[in-house]
Amino acid sequence: MSDFKCAVNEQNKATELPLLRLGGSVQQNPHMRAFWASTISFFLAFLAWFALAPLALDVAISLKICENQQFPPAQFKTQLAYLKFKSLKTGIAYCQYGENDAKKPTECKPVPADILAKPICNSTVTAGCVSEKEKLQYRPDVLNACVCTPGTDCKQVLSNAGTISVIGTIVVRIAMGTLLERFGCVNCQTGLLLWGSFFIGLAATITTPWSFILIRFLVGVVGATFVTNQVWCSLMFASNVVGTANACAGGWGNLGGGVTQILMVLVLFQPFKAAGMAPNEAWRVAMLVPAVLLFLCAVAIKLLCWDTPTAGRFDVAVTGKTQKPSMWDYVEVLKDPKVVLIAMQYSACFGTELAMNNVLATHFRTYFQMKAGDAAALASSFGLMNLFARSLGGILSDKLYLRFGFRGRIWAQFLALFFEAIFLFGFGCVDNSQPWYVALIVLVCFSMFVQMAEGTTYGIVPFMNPKQLPIISALVGAGGNLGAMIAGFAFYGAIDDAILPFKVHGCYVMFFALLSPMLYWPEYGGMFHGPAAGAALSETAPAKELEQETKKAAKEDEGVEVDL
Repeated sequence: MSDFKCAVNEQNKATELPLLRLGGSVQQNPHMRAFWASTISFFLAFLAWFALAPLALDVAISLKICENQQFPPAQFKTQLAYLKFKSLKTGIAYCQYGENDAKKPTECKPVPADILAKPICNSTVTAGCVSEKEKLQYRPDVLNACVCTPGTDCKQVLSNAGTISVIGTIVVRIAMGTLLERFGCVNCQTGLLLWGSFFIGLAATITTPWSFILIRFLVGVVGATFVTNQVWCSLMFASNVVGTANACAGGWGNLGGGVTQILMVLVLFQPFKAAGMAPNEAWRVAMLVPAVLLFLCAVAIKLLCWDTPTAGRFDVAVTGKTQKPSMWDYVEVLKDPKVVLIAMQYSACFGTELAMNNVLATHFRTYFQMKAGDAAALASSFGLMNLFARSLGGILSDKLYLRFGFRGRIWAQFLALFFEAIFLFGFGCVDNSQPWYVALIVLVCFSMFVQMAEGTTYGIVPFMNPKQLPIISALVGAGGNLGAMIAGFAFYGAIDDAILPFKVHGCYVMFFALLSPMLYWPEYGGMFHGPAAGAALSETAPAKELEQETKKAAKEDEGVEVDL
């Protein structure tokens, strides 16, 4: 009889996911310790990774890169960013009587002669008069505290910093495949958290645009904790629940991207200002909180967790792999075009999430002209959907497999990506003439399918080449960051429009959704075909294990006992 707290199969992998079963030593309950350690560490890594995003405009003010700091309106009246500006709150434009050219303005229209001819209202003149401001050609008083709209240097710096933050993660995520095989999950996750702790703490010293971009690049390395998150769960949980386990661990980890929008602004920055700190000091002190949390989590993982159900240190033999880890493994894995396609599909969902975490708060503050707290609350709704949506994707993938076989997992992937693309395009159709809640409704629907697609992706990954599980997990994870880089540079950074990039991004997602029929394995089948006649499952494939478990589940559903 097993001494494990969880029910296990012959490989000692858990066949259940009892979320609240937390008791027991590491020898008795390695599965749930690994699950919660991978989830919490990834959550905190995400929190630190995007801690600067909701405070980007406040950082910009400290760095003096806002358009109205570099080009004071009193001296530079005809800056394009000013000429196009209109206050959504008051309805008054900087050019209150219009621009000389609606598409490419170079000057505000002069004050109409009839307005100039009228007297200024005062205590004695109250009829047929105008206010002093109505006689002004320019209205600099309506400009935001930090003008950082598309086309400005400020916008470019923030966009580049957000995109750069995911580039460092690409390299590290790819390397994580070999690193995990050599050093194991516990050591890799501990090292990444300590790295992130140091550099997010160092963010308090940012003084120039280049140091801001560099810190975001270095902090972005913690995004590689996702690879450990998925590999660790795949080593601990059996095939009947691995999709759900991976989706829950990944989704609840991604939740940090939503929580950080609220934590950094509403819980830390604004209360620090209310306590008397200057804004320039408040955001810097706020950076120390995620630094401390990452450090404490790293120590706890090192002291309390194991890599596998029966050993503190991972050995590649567990996956059926006989040769030592090698960089050549990446070449072998990439020979399979399905790996490349899955990585690019992940770029279309997880890459989209990373891009949204970088741009949403600033989008709501600049385009919808919201206050920092309100913008953070709306932006957080995107990440907070991870509370259930990614898990829902994993559960959907597992359930459709039970009903339709492996093709069910591919259909789940296609449908999630398809509706993600529809709602992302729809979000790009919501302009600032519409109420903010319209954008919120579309954003929530869009977010749900983004997270579901992430869950369905990692419902497929453990089956692709089990002997190379760490390598494939690393490559697919890196694909997510590649997608964020593409979106940052090609869409949100290159297009000088507030909402068009969302529409173009939606088309990008749809393209890869429509390639789902190309996912076909002779032993599993594809979207429209079952397994090839005579195709045999490899002895190491998770499908071999899953085949037995799903047969048993099907029989039990019918009330019939089965002897396997």
